[in-house]
Amino acid sequence: MPFRDIAGHRLTLRLLARAVARRSLPPSLLFTGGRGVGKRRTAVALAQALNCLEPRTDVALEGGPGPKETTLALDACGTCTACSRIARGIHPDVITLGPDPEAGNIKVDVVRELIDRSGYRPFEGRWRLVIIDDADTLLDSAQNALLKTLEEPPSTSVFVLVTAQPDMLLATVRSRCPQVRFAPLSAAEIAAHLQVVHGLAAPAAHAPAGASDGSIGSALESGTEAATAIRDGARRLLEGVARSGVRGRFAAAQMIVGKTPKGFGAGERESVATHLRVLQTMLRDIGVLSTSGEGCALANADLTDVLEALRPAFDHARLVHAFTAVHQAIDALGPPRNGSPKIVADWVALQV
Repeated sequence: MPFRDIAGHRLTLRLLARAVARRSLPPSLLFTGGRGVGKRRTAVALAQALNCLEPRTDVALEGGPGPKETTLALDACGTCTACSRIARGIHPDVITLGPDPEAGNIKVDVVRELIDRSGYRPFEGRWRLVIIDDADTLLDSAQNALLKTLEEPPSTSVFVLVTAQPDMLLATVRSRCPQVRFAPLSAAEIAAHLQVVHGLAAPAAHAPAGASDGSIGSALESGTEAATAIRDGARRLLEGVARSGVRGRFAAAQMIVGKTPKGFGAGERESVATHLRVLQTMLRDIGVLSTSGEGCALANADLTDVLEALRPAFDHARLVHAFTAVHQAIDALGPPRNGSPKIVADWVALQV
């Protein structure tokens, strides 16, 4: 998957592409960010850009929020023999290391073998790229064994450590690797990706996108049916509290309590939290409609008519208060507080 096909992260992709084009890419990098946001995909795209047989220059990078179009200084073609083999994970110069499935960690012996392999010149490509996935599972001894190589890697090798928990790495490792941070994707970016890459229709794409918490991986795992049910519950809660009195608000809270969808795969507390995350995307969309009216930037673009009807009930002050209250409620549901789903839902209904 070339840079241009990765969802979101446009500035990061531009910087990486420019570094490859100028041959100024640091030899050791640390890709950090939540799970499922595209870190590993970007590492593979970087391997393609470094070794593509027919690289492209000045490639348009479209989609996502912000400017309508930006340009990549260099990108892989995505179709040559090298790109295809890298995408399939069989290129001899792209080495991927992950935790042992049984032990759940990466031991020092495996790292030493990796260091030996990376010391040779590339077999076919111009560069050898070493991707260490879930690098936070490296044992301390394995991290220490890697230090010298990260500081002075072979001249034709690039190391990319991928992790959602960078603080689990030793400070000595972090100090040797410039950090590239991957922010959570917007619901609009995820929905666009699900439609273009996975062929989902708009409603089927927007529902899991809103419940994904910024992760394409979570959106794909949640399932369309469960995600649709969750978004429907969040919408009915928002409609119920928009103009209701106290009694109506308590009734609206029942739209998300005891409503764990079939196939959701989590308990009621996480179900309510997911409903509230979707509710946040709807409140944000109402704010967008109130300030700019740009439907293309909406996370729930297919619900524009519903959100437009709700907009008069939410002025700026109420939107800010509601968004803050929902954020606090999500925090209250998680550890260490682990709040009661019913109490939290009732409180949200009164606050929004």
